Amino acid sequence: MSSYDRPAIVTEICQRLSQGEPLAQICRDLHMPGVTTVWEWSRDDKSVAESIAQARVVGFDVIADDCLAIADDTSQDTMHTEQGERANTEWIARSKLRIETRLKLLAKWDPKRYGDLQKVEHSGSVDVAATLLAARKRSGINSA
Repeated sequence: MSSYDRPAIVTEICQRLSQGEPLAQICRDLHMPGVTTVWEWSRDDKSVAESIAQARVVGFDVIADDCLAIADDTSQDTMHTEQGERANTEWIARSKLRIETRLKLLAKWDPKRYGDLQKVEHSGSVDVAATLLAARKRSGINSA
């Protein structure tokens, strides 16, 4: 592990992350350290952690842009058969799967920006004084 040129490796990792390539895939390359080593570098060096985090944010946007490109690509939506032009359902289904997979990963990786908006509503009221008094009584604390 000490044989790695850490600055050069971190630079390459960040460059590839910023292009939307997942860390696990990057670390499969023979010249790359394992994912665990990269995590350790991030844990031990705040600048490495920040660089990787920034690269990931850029990479997530690249992945989101890929979703738009896949959705807009109609080049193989139809195919010519002996019976005429028909929908290429396999291509369309694969495109849909590619988009959905990317969106689900983005929602997991960056839920604040790509996750579903969670709205929590509360109705009713809470009697804080009564709740505290009941808790004190249960624990045997005097309210004096």
